[in-house]
Amino acid sequence: MALYTIGDLHLSLSVNKPMDIFGPVWQGHTEKLRESFSALREEDTVVLCGDTSWGISLEEALADFQFIDSLPGQKLLLKGNHDYWWETAAKMNAFFEKHGIRSLKLLHNNCHFYGGYALCGTRGWFRDEETGDMAHNRKVLNREVMRLETSLKAAGERPILCFLHYPPQYQGYACPEILEVLQKYRVRACYYGHLHGPSHKRAVEGLCGGIGYHLVSADYLRFQLKKICE
Repeated sequence: MALYTIGDLHLSLSVNKPMDIFGPVWQGHTEKLRESFSALREEDTVVLCGDTSWGISLEEALADFQFIDSLPGQKLLLKGNHDYWWETAAKMNAFFEKHGIRSLKLLHNNCHFYGGYALCGTRGWFRDEETGDMAHNRKVLNREVMRLETSLKAAGERPILCFLHYPPQYQGYACPEILEVLQKYRVRACYYGHLHGPSHKRAVEGLCGGIGYHLVSADYLRFQLKKICE
């Protein structure tokens, strides 16, 4: 049994959204993912750090969910900024049940346990995404901080591994509200996505403030799952 993570799969099996326009690293990325997952066992767990499908509804994303479900291992999904298909947990769980999708579970206002660890997380927030509507930005940020804290509280006394879509910090940027919560709950490690291409070089990697930070965007990992622990 082993724990893995990866983010930003950007699958588009039923929509016309080819990723190779973003560079040769994306060519054949679906098959690269299939090959990487092929080494897993059914009892392994993979946390998917958002931006999973380009579908704009659950129905449009169904082919992508079915692809992921067909791969070995159990998968935990959290929301990314391009996951326009995201609905309430009740609607998503009912949709998965209706279509016989058994290996996908949500990491959203909750936490999951893996061995002695608590797996916590949420989408997070990214100040570069802010608009002129500062009241709306503050509302979204506060909501994400609350969701993160709800997840972290559910960990109890277990050591915490945290998964976000947006980076809580990178070179020249920080989201202090998210970082404060990570420190408050003494998170062991934080895995995040969202950064692509030239922005990879701005990622925070390694120990910072007592927390291990790791960028896990699929193109950064060359579509190879990042193994966290056995």
